[in-house]
Amino acid sequence: MALYEHVFLARQDLAQAQVDALAETATRIVEETGGKVVKTETWGLRGLAYRIAKNRKAHYVLLEFEAPSNTVAELERQTSINEDVIRYMTVRVDAHEAGPSVMMRKSDRDGRRGDRGERGAGDRGDRGPRRDREEEAA
Repeated sequence: MALYEHVFLARQDLAQAQVDALAETATRIVEETGGKVVKTETWGLRGLAYRIAKNRKAHYVLLEFEAPSNTVAELERQTSINEDVIRYMTVRVDAHEAGPSVMMRKSDRDGRRGDRGERGAGDRGDRGPRRDREEEAA
């Protein structure tokens, strides 16, 4: 069986429980057609690059699964019918990532960014000290 990643974007006005129900429905479709879901990740409510069907944000969900090709056709058919899903994409991959996906690691990295330490008021980085205007005029 081939390995796939399926990402869908759900409308911004849905509750988290409804988004989880959509993910459970997709999981059920995969399992009923002979596939196996390896991992499900909810990336949360994120801003969109551009407005899609009057939505500025969307709930992102990732499913990693292994299944025959007819499973992908059925999953995409059911997803396109659902009016709560505004976009989806299924990609065949050579191997699934071990551990959390890049999107989940990105939020961890953003949390660590604030740990750089405070710069002093006179710290100018690589540019050296600032000369006063009076010294420049002389």
